[in-house]
Parts: sequence; C-alpha cells; structure tokens
Amino acid sequence: MIHHYSIAVHDPKQVCDVLAALFGGTTGRFDPYPNSHTVWFGDEYGSAIELYPAGTEMSPGVGESDAIFEHNPAASKFTATHAAISTTRSREEIFKAAQAQGWKAVECPRDGFSVIEFWIENNVMIELLTPEMAADYLAVTRRFTSNA
Repeated sequence: MIHHYSIAVHDPKQVCDVLAALFGGTTGRFDPYPNSHTVWFGDEYGSAIELYPAGTEMSPGVGESDAIFEHNPAASKFTATHAAISTTRSREEIFKAAQAQGWKAVECPRDGFSVIEFWIENNVMIELLTPEMAADYLAVTRRFTSNA
C-alpha cells in the first residue's frame, strides 16, 4: 500500500489545487519544508501527494537524524519517478484539466490496459487511470497478487 509520494514542482500551491480537483481531495501545507503543499485524496488510506518546490532534494540525515531537505538550483526539471493513480474523473475531465493549465496529457496503451500520461507543469509525469482503465489494470495485474 502506498500512502503518499512526493514530487518537486515549480508552483506547489497551483499544482496542489489542480490535483485536488482531479482527485476530489483537499489541500494543506506541508510544514517540514517552506512553500510545500499536500493534496489529500480523502480516502480511507490517507492517500496524498506532497509537493515541494522545484530543486528540492532529500538526503539521509547523519546518524539517527531525519532526512535533510536542501535546495539544488542546478537540479534537472525532469525525473523518472512517477506513479499510476486512479481517479473517478473521466478522460474528458482529465484532458480538460491539462488543457486549462497548458500541460501535456496523452492516452497511452500499455500491455493490456491504458493510462493517461498527465504531465504536471510539462516536467513531472503521473499516470492517471479512469475507473475503466483501473479495472483493466487490475485485470492484467491480478496474476501478481497473492490472491491470484
């Protein structure tokens, strides 16, 4: 079970608001690091996406200390890190949200299911699955579950 994941974006507050609308969630500040925000999905799992300012890097703290947040002005705006996330929104609603922000969105076939690559700020990709896409995804991946 994944409860949250974090990404760095140029405008954490704006991205938080857009994602909250897509997931029917709420927004909040993420106080451990300045100008960071969280979108809460409002589900029974506490699902969330934390949004840090672009250039934020985390490194392990020394000894027993927490992770260290640092700003790297030379950080790439791209990352291989991404997540596939189900939403109750339709294809049309997802594409409309992307278009309103000037962000790329494209439906892509995978091996037996499809996803919508939703490019946040045209830098960070999340794969969005409509209810129909999620059903196809689960049918394909069921062979990997312990209940198969």
